[in-house]
Amino acid sequence: MVFQAGPIGLLGSLGAVSKVILLILFFFSVISWAVILFKWRAFRACDRDDQRFLSLYAKTQDREELRRAARRLPASPAAVLFLGIADRFPPEQNGLVALDSSDEAIGADRQYLDRVVAHIMQDQISKQEIYLPFLATAGNITPFVGLLGTVLGIINAFAEIGRQGTASIAAVAPGVAEALVATAAGLFTAIPAVIAYNYFLTRIRKAAFRAEAFSIEFLNRLRTQPKHVGTRG
Repeated sequence: MVFQAGPIGLLGSLGAVSKVILLILFFFSVISWAVILFKWRAFRACDRDDQRFLSLYAKTQDREELRRAARRLPASPAAVLFLGIADRFPPEQNGLVALDSSDEAIGADRQYLDRVVAHIMQDQISKQEIYLPFLATAGNITPFVGLLGTVLGIINAFAEIGRQGTASIAAVAPGVAEALVATAAGLFTAIPAVIAYNYFLTRIRKAAFRAEAFSIEFLNRLRTQPKHVGTRG
């Protein structure tokens, strides 16, 4: 096996098995970077929409305006929570009234709303985690795929030694070089995937904490809001 200079020449000098391994790693690398870019844009939109909704929520008391704003910000977990809670109230009560004043009713209503919040939060977390398992898989298995190439390269190196009957550098170097190419490709694929996976998990925890804090404040406002009293004919 004779290795040529340059990336193209190097790839052309590799064996068929090594080329298959590099093709597999290339596939994982391309998909990983596509997922990384997609999730980065998704989390940026999540943060932007959350900031817009929470800013509007802090400034306005117009519930219908909040509803309209929340529907325009689907990437905001806080907005989704707001709609999920508000839609549980009768429309004629404008979707937002204080909970029943009796202790028993308050406890029952609050438990129900807490379950609603937990369900919505789990749904939002599941949506934010989409495609992340691929990054975890790529980070876990691509080093082993590269290691497979390393082992095969060393096997080829020893086979070349056996054929030539000598352990000279000329006989050993091609197999070792092939092994190192596969190892490097596996690491180049795995490292960005692992870094991005851990980073996005941190972003998910921050978004979930922000939405949970909003839900606590919102439910507390519902409970302490003066109860609407209407006249009956």
